[in-house]
Amino acid sequence: MALKNICVYLGSNTGRTPVYLEQAQVLGRELAGRGIGLVYGGSNVGLMGVLADAALEAGGRVVGILPERLKAKEVAHLGLTELHIVATMHERKHRMAEISDGFIALPGGAGTLDEIFETWTWAQLGFHSKPCGLLNIAGYYDKLADFLDHAAQERFMRQEHRAMLMVESSPAALLDRYAAYQAPTVSKWITEGK
Repeated sequence: MALKNICVYLGSNTGRTPVYLEQAQVLGRELAGRGIGLVYGGSNVGLMGVLADAALEAGGRVVGILPERLKAKEVAHLGLTELHIVATMHERKHRMAEISDGFIALPGGAGTLDEIFETWTWAQLGFHSKPCGLLNIAGYYDKLADFLDHAAQERFMRQEHRAMLMVESSPAALLDRYAAYQAPTVSKWITEGK
């Protein structure tokens, strides 16, 4: 699969430990080194700013998409390749999805989870066939991955759909999986006995 742009969802805070910052920088450099553009939320704070700066410093293209209301709070990263200001969060998510060929969640809070889960749900429903995954830095997503495995075991999602949300601890390993990704063709709904 051709990966021109990857959308990354991640925290507007830096987290408790420096490893989150370090791995955000590794991902930014890895994307730039592979000639893959970064699409993200357009902020200059937290892991978001760290990732964007690392990609830019490595010669990468970085596209930020930021709602007007957040720009007004002075969090816009003004050194990006492109910065698009949109009216709403819904428009932001739609625009990010539209121009991206895959989606990665780094550590973050409720907004990060909202974004990756919505994009993954769209993939399950067949609205797109782009890869989705968690960059599991320092085991950050271990418990979430365990819960999702449990949800599949309890038949609230198909195992094939659970597997669509890839989990890797290395940016390179996750991007390698994305390059080889083929979306499954299976109905979302589980019927009795199947």
